[in-house]
Amino acid sequence: MRPESTQQVLAFAHELADVAGAAILPYFRAGAAIENKAEQGFDPVTAADKAAEQAMRAKIRAERPEDAIVGEEFDDHVGTSGWTWVLDPIDGTRAFIAGTTTWGVLIGARYEDRARIGIMDQPFSGERWAASPERGFWSRGRARQPLVTRKKTALDQAILATTDPFLFEPHHKQAFLSLRAATRLARYGLDCTAYALLAHGHIDLVVEPGLKDVDIAALIPIVEAAGGVVTDWHGRHHPKGGDIIAAGCPELHAKALALLTNP
Repeated sequence: MRPESTQQVLAFAHELADVAGAAILPYFRAGAAIENKAEQGFDPVTAADKAAEQAMRAKIRAERPEDAIVGEEFDDHVGTSGWTWVLDPIDGTRAFIAGTTTWGVLIGARYEDRARIGIMDQPFSGERWAASPERGFWSRGRARQPLVTRKKTALDQAILATTDPFLFEPHHKQAFLSLRAATRLARYGLDCTAYALLAHGHIDLVVEPGLKDVDIAALIPIVEAAGGVVTDWHGRHHPKGGDIIAAGCPELHAKALALLTNP
């Protein structure tokens, strides 16, 4: 795969983020109707989720019809090009419903089973984190910065994030609490923004249980392009969901993973 091909795909991913944001913003803080997808518990979806994914799917089918699509809200579309788009139109729907700004549009592009392109877009704030294998950048309007994680952060000085500590099952909870006790501070409720801030050098560790492919595919290239590491709790790279740990550097990842597996 030539470097210029990834840049072309990244440029198209930016266009997808634009159409998704345009579809979402009219619903934000406007009392969008909420459906519950779960038979038990609460797994919300809004009209904004569906509108954004439909807009992205329509653009992919019109301009890159041979690409496959995996999305949060609709059935998979089989492709033949080797590229697969992994779409989460609103990662953090609960945050969206609550009117906070930690949600984001996640757009990942996988080539031959490996995540290559990632965008995390926050349409309301105008912030966007984007990456290819060559580099990653944060942008807001005309402002632009390269993504670089914090390096050589000691575990006892690290900032840890997870979306919700109550999401951990009992067999995971003690592991998370052990890691939390070993770090400097923990922040909650950040959803996909936590990974973006890790790539931006503000957070050091993100630990999450039970993610889906659409939750993490776009974030892996962003963290890795910035110098970070993303694996599952078994240390396996290129995860397609499951229990995830992201760290700003390999050394911190190894120390944190050891605590998770031997709390």
